[in-house]
Amino acid sequence: MQTTLLTITGPTAAGKTGLGIRLAQTLNGEVVSADSMQVYRNMDIGTAKPSVTERAGIPHHMLDVADPQEGYSVARYVTETTACVEDILARGKLPILVGGTGLYIDALLRGQDFAPGERAAEGGGLYREELNNRYDTEGGTALWQELKTIDEETAERLHPNDKKRIVRALEVYHLTGETITNHNRNTQAVPPRYGAVKIALTAKDRADLYHRIDRRVDEMVAMGLEQEVATLLAKGLSAKDTAMQAIGYKEMARAVAGEISLEEAMEDVKRESRRYAKRQLSWLRRDETVRWILWAGAPDMDTAVQVSTEFWRTGSII
Repeated sequence: MQTTLLTITGPTAAGKTGLGIRLAQTLNGEVVSADSMQVYRNMDIGTAKPSVTERAGIPHHMLDVADPQEGYSVARYVTETTACVEDILARGKLPILVGGTGLYIDALLRGQDFAPGERAAEGGGLYREELNNRYDTEGGTALWQELKTIDEETAERLHPNDKKRIVRALEVYHLTGETITNHNRNTQAVPPRYGAVKIALTAKDRADLYHRIDRRVDEMVAMGLEQEVATLLAKGLSAKDTAMQAIGYKEMARAVAGEISLEEAMEDVKRESRRYAKRQLSWLRRDETVRWILWAGAPDMDTAVQVSTEFWRTGSII
């Protein structure tokens, strides 16, 4: 491990953005976003992207680095964020990774080496397109059986309906001659690139978190989320594009299309956001190295800054 980073994570609406900015001010740091949807330009309201005013003069990185029409992968994130982190360190500042996309955080800290098949997925390789077409015409079971003859261990973990992972596993094997099982095993054997003090912020009472989620959705709609989605669609973004699958956008797209009312869309966004928060918490609780800060009623930022700073200055590198 080359050095230590500070990561601030947790479920949606837990107060990560505010804590990250406060800690950057306290610890001479710069914020690096770890949010898979804040990478997209012109998607501000629905992703809770901090405004220039909210950033309080603290440099923020990995925001607005892709057009919504682009596919954005974890492989691309690791490549671009690693360069960003190294630049911050070279300038004597502390990189503070802030966000709730656990896959992105874990991959960055590991310094994960992605197989060529995964990198090719960004640009859309011809072979991947061929596999997708075969899956649609021959059926998932046929390609699952093909994968089983190549990589039985991976196949046994997947359902024939899991198109994305079956196609990816076959593509990796075609492009590298190595099964994705072996690739993942070799990757996990490599020591992490970065050590990190990991802090997760959430509520003691799940009801308090859900209340904040519901209130945030109300605020997003009041700020113009429906119009933001309408503008993206008018500019040619399709409801099938990856960016439009984000919570808040896919539901509002249905409202813009007249399929459901605005009120129904809001309730759908709240429900899906609560479900997403549960998944985020489940992901984080698998990591025994995370240090938790639990707030009651509403986040106490002064206390959170104090506790986080103590974790950073006295905590061992994980």
